[in-house]
Amino acid sequence: MIAKIIIKRRFVKENTPQILSLLNKIRSIAMNQPGYISGETLMQKDFPENMAVIATWQRMEDWLAWKDSEERKTYEAMLEIYQTRPTQYEEYHLGTSFLNEG
Repeated sequence: MIAKIIIKRRFVKENTPQILSLLNKIRSIAMNQPGYISGETLMQKDFPENMAVIATWQRMEDWLAWKDSEERKTYEAMLEIYQTRPTQYEEYHLGTSFLNEG
């Protein structure tokens, strides 16, 4: 079942080029992971230091494998240097068919 992941981060206002470079690097690596479908980065209109990434994966298990990988954790640690609060994750299944399972 398709998984949609929303990753929210708040960064310090400086260092935008470094932050965007790291986000692009993470996405380029994620694109080669099993189950990756797509991703997009959003910046809040009036507060550009607030960013969200919306990622789509074929299965929640694919996302969790990538989330827990050492490679991703390395880049996540680099991003945390620029953050003003911890990363927030929201994990969703697409649609409602899982309500009828089990």
